Amino acid sequence: MTVATPRSLLQRTLTRAWTRRGPLAWLLWPISLLFVTLAALRRHLYQAGLLKVRRVRALVIVVGNVVAGGSGKTPVVMALVRHLQARGLRVGVISRGYGRRATNCREVFDDSLSSEVGDEPALIRRATSAPVFVAARRFDAASALLARYPDTQVILCDDGLQHLGLHRDLEICVFDDRGTGNGLLLPAGPLREPWPRAADLVLHTGARPAFAGFTAVRTLARHALRADGSQIALANLVQAGAKPLLAVAAIAKPEDFFAMLQSQDLPLARTIALPDHYDFDSWLRNEYEGYTVICTEKDAVKLWLKQPDALAVPLIVTPEPAFMARLDDMLSVLLASRLNPKLSSTHGHTTS
Repeated sequence: MTVATPRSLLQRTLTRAWTRRGPLAWLLWPISLLFVTLAALRRHLYQAGLLKVRRVRALVIVVGNVVAGGSGKTPVVMALVRHLQARGLRVGVISRGYGRRATNCREVFDDSLSSEVGDEPALIRRATSAPVFVAARRFDAASALLARYPDTQVILCDDGLQHLGLHRDLEICVFDDRGTGNGLLLPAGPLREPWPRAADLVLHTGARPAFAGFTAVRTLARHALRADGSQIALANLVQAGAKPLLAVAAIAKPEDFFAMLQSQDLPLARTIALPDHYDFDSWLRNEYEGYTVICTEKDAVKLWLKQPDALAVPLIVTPEPAFMARLDDMLSVLLASRLNPKLSSTHGHTTS
C-alpha cells in the first residue's frame, strides 16, 4: 500500500518525467533556464568574494549530490564516520536537519526527537556516537561543534554541495542508478546544478552506475534492532508461529527496501510506502497489532515513539576499497598540511 499525498503525487510525477526528455520536461525547460542562471550567478558571487566563504579549523568533507531526491548520502556518511573513527581520527557531523520543526542550532543526542533535529542526524548520532550538530547554516553548525568538541579533526557535512558559504576541503558526490536522469536542471530535470562539475570523488551507490566513478555495495544487515538497541536475527522473524511481517518505509525509494527484505527470504504479508521523511504523526499502532512491523533505521527514530515494538533493519553501505584508499590518501595530505602549513597540497577537484 502506498499512502498518497499531494506532495508525493507531484514527486512521483516529476520523478517519471525526469527519466527522459518528454513533453512535461520540455514544458518546464524555460523555468530551468532561470534556475541555472540564478545558480550560476550565486556561484559567481562567491567566487568574486561578494558573498563570503567562511572556514573552520577542522577539515570539512561534504557528502552530497547534484540530483534531487535521496541517493544514499546518509548511509555513506555513516560508513565514512566509522572508517575515520577506525583510523583514530576525531570526527563530527553537521547537517541542516531536513524536515525538523525547530530552526535553531543544536547538538543531537541519542534521545533527541527527530522533529527537533531531523531524522537523518538523529540516525547518524545513534548509529555512530559521533558528535552531530544541526543548524540552518552549516557554518553555524560547524562552529558550534568545534566549540563543544575543540579536538575534532574532520567534519563530515551530510548534504550541502550547493551550500557554498562553508569552505570545504573535499567534495564527495553521490549518485544512485538514476545517474543524472534526463540531464536537465530543476524543474525540467533532476539536476540541482549542471553536471559534470568539479568534485574530488564520485561514488555510485546503485547497481548500475551511469558513468565513471567508484562504487559501493548496499546490503541489509542480517539482524534487526529493537528500540532498546538489542538485536534479533532476521531468520527468527519467520519461525513457526511468528506474526506476519508488515514492512514500512518512508524513504526516497521504499520499493528498494521491500525488495531487499524479500531477497533475504522474508515473506512480507503487507508493505506500506510513505513519503520521504514522513513524520508518522498519524500512525495508529492499534491498526497493526497483528503484525511484526519492520522498517528502516531512518524511520525507526520516529516510528518507535508510536510503535515501540517495531524492528529496524540497518542498511549497510560499503564503498569499494579503492574509494577508501583514495580518500585516505587525500586526507593524509590535507592533515599533514594542517600540521605543517609550509607543505603545499596538490589537492584539486576532479570528476572521477
